[in-house]
Amino acid sequence: MTEYHKIPTVWKRDPETKFKTLVEGEWATPELAYLADNQWLFTEKVDGTNIRVTWDGAGGVTFGGKTDRAQIPAKLVTRLNEMFVQEAHRFAATFDGPVCLYGEGYGAGVQKGGGNYSATQEFVLFDVKVGDWWLRHTDVLDVGVALGVCTVPVVGGGTLHDLVRVVRTGRESIWGHFPAEGVVARPYVPLFARNGDRIITKLKTRDFPQEAAR
Repeated sequence: MTEYHKIPTVWKRDPETKFKTLVEGEWATPELAYLADNQWLFTEKVDGTNIRVTWDGAGGVTFGGKTDRAQIPAKLVTRLNEMFVQEAHRFAATFDGPVCLYGEGYGAGVQKGGGNYSATQEFVLFDVKVGDWWLRHTDVLDVGVALGVCTVPVVGGGTLHDLVRVVRTGRESIWGHFPAEGVVARPYVPLFARNGDRIITKLKTRDFPQEAAR
């Protein structure tokens, strides 16, 4: 299973603070600088653990974490089995061959504060890769419906300048009355850098601690 790629933060991180703070206005990559004024889709970033669900195209379903060595909580494994192994026929009805789902495992016991999201451990989908192809967001939504799986909520759209304003001012999570961990932004039209990396970015609420505390 292909491990999920790292998502860069919108701005560069300051080496003088051991990369704990952002350098405001300095875009993390040339691509982000070039596309800053274009329209991006915003989805809520969930505070949990990265999960990969792979269907081999012949009936087998396997799970992985952010890396191949990552440990998945036992309760979450049980929930994933209920959602995907017991419902494996849904994959065959949706795909002609192997596919990898990328999502977040969340809920009580997954991360500190995970109980804010759910008393039970759950899975929410945010990306799908079929072969070498990343599906468009609209197609990811269709996969979620076909498999009976929730997808990360859309929380708006706009330029990367809008993204900074949204996260800087703070917003509640779709899951309840607590601060959202952050926002992930991707171009409405999927794009890739020269080295083949996807153009996608994120910004976390904790990157603006003073504003979030107000």
